[in-house]
Amino acid sequence: MCGILGVVATTPVNQLLYDGLMVLQHRGQDAAGIATGEGDAFHMHKGSGLVRDVFRTRNMRALPGNMGIAHCRYPTAGSSADSAESQPFYVNSPFGLVLAHNGNLTNTEQLQEEMFRQDLRHINTNSDSEVLLNVFAHELQETAKGFRLDLDTIFAAVAGVHRRCKGAYAVVMLIAGYGMLAFRDPYGIRPLVMGVNETPEGSEYLLASESVALDTLGFTVLRDVAPGEAIFVDMAHQMHHRQCARNPVLAPCIFEYVYLARPDSVIDGVSVYETRLRMGEHLADKVAKCLPVENIDVVIPIPDSSRPSAMQLAQRLGIPYREGYVKNRYIGRTFIMPGQSTRKHSVRQKLNTVAQEFRGKRVLLVDDSIVRGTTSREIVEMARAAGALKVYFASAAPPVRFPNVYGIDMPSRNELIASGRTDEEICCEIGADALVYQDLDALKASVRELKPSLCSFDCSCFDGKYVTGDVSPEYLDAIEQKREGKIASSKIDGGDSRQLHLNLNSGS
Repeated sequence: MCGILGVVATTPVNQLLYDGLMVLQHRGQDAAGIATGEGDAFHMHKGSGLVRDVFRTRNMRALPGNMGIAHCRYPTAGSSADSAESQPFYVNSPFGLVLAHNGNLTNTEQLQEEMFRQDLRHINTNSDSEVLLNVFAHELQETAKGFRLDLDTIFAAVAGVHRRCKGAYAVVMLIAGYGMLAFRDPYGIRPLVMGVNETPEGSEYLLASESVALDTLGFTVLRDVAPGEAIFVDMAHQMHHRQCARNPVLAPCIFEYVYLARPDSVIDGVSVYETRLRMGEHLADKVAKCLPVENIDVVIPIPDSSRPSAMQLAQRLGIPYREGYVKNRYIGRTFIMPGQSTRKHSVRQKLNTVAQEFRGKRVLLVDDSIVRGTTSREIVEMARAAGALKVYFASAAPPVRFPNVYGIDMPSRNELIASGRTDEEICCEIGADALVYQDLDALKASVRELKPSLCSFDCSCFDGKYVTGDVSPEYLDAIEQKREGKIASSKIDGGDSRQLHLNLNSGS
C-alpha cells in the first residue's frame, strides 16, 4: 500500500512530486523518496520518515529536471527499520533505471535465486522492489539490440516482467535519456491512474496511485492503466501504450475501497466515496436483521474512513448520527504503523471521546473494518469509560480471516483477530455487547453496483482466494514463520547469504 507518482512535464517537477506525495501520504508513512531525470542524469533523495521530514529546501534544490518519480513507503516486505529499502531504487545497467513500486511480489525468493545464479545480478536489500527492478533490467538487457532502445524493446521487457514476476505491482520508472515507463500487474491488483495537463509548451503526463493526486495537481484524469498494460512517455512528451500480458483480468484489491484509498479518489472508474455510502446501506440492512434497532440511540463513526458508511447507515435506519470521537490529525494511521506495541500505544493518542455523546446512551459504533482488533478493543473501552450503557459494533467489511500477500500488512493469521474465531468470540474479544459484520457479497455489490462491468476482485483477506493462483498453504506458513523470526530469509545452499549490505542508501 505505498504511494507512487511519475511525471513528465515541461517545467521542473520537484515541487510537483513533493506536493503529490503529501496528497498520497496516507498510503505510507515509513519513508519517502524522489528521483528526477535531467537529460541522461538522475538526481535522487530519499530517507525514513514523513514526506515533510525527509525533504528540506536544500534537498529540493538538488532535484532538477522535467521528469521524475516519487514514492512514500509502507513496509510489507523487508524491514521497516532499514533506510536502505526506501524507494526509488536505482541500477546503472543497462541504460540507467530508477523505479518506484507499489505492491508485493509473491515469488521474491525464487527471483532472488534466479538473479544470483542465472542473471548474475546483485540484490543489496531484502526489498522485493529491488528484485523487480533487477528483473526488468535483465529483461531489457536481453531484448535490447545494441546500445539504443526502441518501443518494442521496452514493451518486450515489460512482458518479460509479467512472465517472471508473480503478485501485485504498480510501477513507475525512469529510463535515463529515454523517458518514463509505467505498468501494472496482469490482474490490476494495485491501482494506477493516468492524467494529462495541456500547456503551451506541450502535454504533461502524470501517473499516480490515486486520482486525488491528479486532481490536486491540476491534471485531467485520462483513465486507469489497464491490467498488464505498459505506458511509456518519451522525451518528446509523446505517450505510447501497449498490452504486455497474456490474458489480463481486472481484479482490483477490494480493500482499497474499504480503507486504503482516500474517499475523494476514483479507482478503476469507481468512486471510493460512493462505494462507502453503498457499504453503509448494505450494512444497515444487516444490522436491522441482527440487532434491535429501536434500542440504538445513536450511530457513531470511528474516524475517518468509516464516516460515509456510518452516515448512510444512520440515515437508512432512522437513527441520529453523531461524532463521538475526535481525531488528533498529527498521529499517523494506526493500521499502518509498524509494530503492535506502537500501534496500541497510539490509539489513545489518536482518538478522544466527546463524553456527552456516550453518557447514558446505547451506541452503535461503525468502523470500516476490524483487522487486528487492537483499535476496536480500545475504542469500545473508551465508549464505556465515557458512560455508554450499551456498545454495539458494526464493521463495513467482512471478517479479515486470511493474510494479504499483495501489499497490505496482514501477513500473519496469528495477528488477525477473526482468524480461527467465530463472530461471537470476536465480539467478546473486543468487549462489545453485539457485533455485526458486512457480508462479502454485499461488499462486492457495493462496488459492482457502481460499475457492473467490474466482475472480479481480490478479496483474499476475506475469503482466502488469491487471484494470482500461486499462493499455497505452505507459502503462507513460510511467511508467517519468517515474520515470527523462526526461519532466516535470503539463504542458499545450507545458509550461505547472498546479501551484501554496502550501506549505499542515498539521502544523507
